[in-house]
Amino acid sequence: MRVQVVIIGGGPSGLLLGQLLHRHGIEAVVLERKTRDYVLGRIRAGVLEQGFVRLMEEAGVADRLHREGIVHDGTLIAHDGGMFRVDFTEHTGVPVVVYGQTEVTRDLYDAREAAGAETIFEVEGVELCDLEGERPYVTFTAQGEARRIDCDFVAGCDGFHGVSRKTIPEDVRTEYEKVYPYGWLGVLSETPPVDDELIYANSARGFALCSMRNPGLSRYYIQCSLSDHPGDWSDDDFWTELKRRIPEEAADKLVTGPSIEKSIAPLRSFVTEPMRWGRLFLCGDAAHVVPPTGAKGLNTAASDVHYLYHALRQFYEEGDAEGIDLYSERALARVWKVERFSWWFSALMHRTADQSAFDLRMQRAELEFLADSKSAQAAMAINYVGLPY
Repeated sequence: MRVQVVIIGGGPSGLLLGQLLHRHGIEAVVLERKTRDYVLGRIRAGVLEQGFVRLMEEAGVADRLHREGIVHDGTLIAHDGGMFRVDFTEHTGVPVVVYGQTEVTRDLYDAREAAGAETIFEVEGVELCDLEGERPYVTFTAQGEARRIDCDFVAGCDGFHGVSRKTIPEDVRTEYEKVYPYGWLGVLSETPPVDDELIYANSARGFALCSMRNPGLSRYYIQCSLSDHPGDWSDDDFWTELKRRIPEEAADKLVTGPSIEKSIAPLRSFVTEPMRWGRLFLCGDAAHVVPPTGAKGLNTAASDVHYLYHALRQFYEEGDAEGIDLYSERALARVWKVERFSWWFSALMHRTADQSAFDLRMQRAELEFLADSKSAQAAMAINYVGLPY
């Protein structure tokens, strides 16, 4: 079998790249380690930048997003018992859209199936071969059968633990990492959101976030110890702790209920360089990870897709390799700016055991400056709604 592009990973970034390429006649096959149902069962963030929305429109899969997505013109920041609002549209002219990653993935799978584009599920033993040569190929096993696909290029969209990044020799890649000394305990509940917009809360007891998926489905998080397990927290314990960390006016409105999903996510910042090696291109979590503060993971993967999709179009439609030659440089220039924002916002909102009295006063001063300064709010809004591609 031969195609122009093999995409490793059937998550949203791989599917979005595949759909965009398909609409321009570039043939791509997607290889996914799990089943479709498993992929759609993953619970992830759902705050979309306008750049992501435009890519979904270009891919022809934005109808349901526009119908059901919740437009957010700002966000609320809580500290010391009070709250202030950062207005995105005032400072940037554009909002963000809340639309669950699961729904993005579902829309992309449906579009891929409708187009008759091939996705191979439950693949094992993937190996990327001859990536520095003229004729790369991918071998794997599916349904017990050994298979090979020849191609022009490979897009590694298979996440932090996938095979793509690890295929690049260690003496070629440089990795940068920061592991944060806390995690997020997240609860999904069939309850109305506590507010129309997200609430990010800094409290003496630790960080909290009030988010949502739709008007009847809420997502809440609290900062927790890395040694905690979801089973350590009963629903009552979670709701009690959440109420302690958010302002009283929000706690009084909070509607609680049984959790339908509960999990703990560790936080890290991670970047690998370069994002291209020979005929292999890394996208999304395969190349970089951000802490979830500010919801940049999925959106940064989309910016990679933007650069790679346009580079491949330039190659196939114009015979020009400039885009693929500059892919890593262009993608990383934006990645590092996003990493900075996620690192800054995480440091601003979380408490750690090693913070001194001086550190805590600096954190408070930074929050008060953000509350009082239109310029500081504008800088935050520009980053939150998404830096330009």
